[in-house]
Amino acid sequence: MQQVLGAVPAASVADAAVLTREFVIADMLGPASLAYLDPADFRPAPGQAAGAGLDTSSPALRRFLAEADTADLAESGIAEITSPAFVIRDEDRIIAAAGYRDWPGQVAHLSVLTAVHGRARGLGGAAASAAVMHALAENKMPEWRARPEASRRIARRLGFRELGAQVSIRLAGTSSPAVLLADLPTYWLTCRAQERWPSCSRTQRP
Repeated sequence: MQQVLGAVPAASVADAAVLTREFVIADMLGPASLAYLDPADFRPAPGQAAGAGLDTSSPALRRFLAEADTADLAESGIAEITSPAFVIRDEDRIIAAAGYRDWPGQVAHLSVLTAVHGRARGLGGAAASAAVMHALAENKMPEWRARPEASRRIARRLGFRELGAQVSIRLAGTSSPAVLLADLPTYWLTCRAQERWPSCSRTQRP
């Protein structure tokens, strides 16, 4: 795989058309955009604020997840968060929730899910904004991975920058998937601790 992809431009490594041309693929997940947030670029969502974080074992959160569309739930990754869940309620029921999963290197992998009947009202952005604030307060680097354009718009409004793409593929005749990352277009994301806040910058690939 490395030999084949070595001749592919970096920005095209996660391109579905390129991959299907070069390989016999049994399964593919993605491609999805990868976006990151520098604290200086963070723009908190206006309007309704999410309440205090809920424990992931909260009965109200469990009910919200149980009622969600299975595909939406899987796409969001909200069931895998390790942070508190930051939620928006409609009366006594959760209508949007966000949080993050702790990944190596102080990365906070964001997840957000809004009930179908609550979409296009800014609720997902409000919940995600609270989750991002929590991640920054914990000196973590927020990461946003998304395929749907609606999710990507939320990230951009909060100040995230799309710096890469990711796709997972399983080649025919194999049992383990391969995860491919592509730069947009010729940058590596580098992060370093600076005082209390993580500092993220784009530097040209060596």
